[in-house]
Amino acid sequence: APYYTDNLMHDLQAERFFDEQMVNGRLASVDGPIKTFPLRGIKESAPYLHDGRLLTLADTVEFFNLIQGLRLNKQEKEDLVAFMLCL
Repeated sequence: APYYTDNLMHDLQAERFFDEQMVNGRLASVDGPIKTFPLRGIKESAPYLHDGRLLTLADTVEFFNLIQGLRLNKQEKEDLVAFMLCL
């Protein structure tokens, strides 16, 4: 609190979800570390993730649940989304 961030860079290691593609004649690469975004007011800032690939908070929670191996159950994911909607 009050911003709910650590202001650090984190590598989400999301390259396993990345399909290489050519962009303007160059091979696009994976993202690497990104800065932690503040959670305060997050319900107002869709789409989510640094590149806007996640449309809802529920999508975002599921994304992190998968790539971080959190093993959150349905109720925990719903509770987390409800908490972020209150920020």
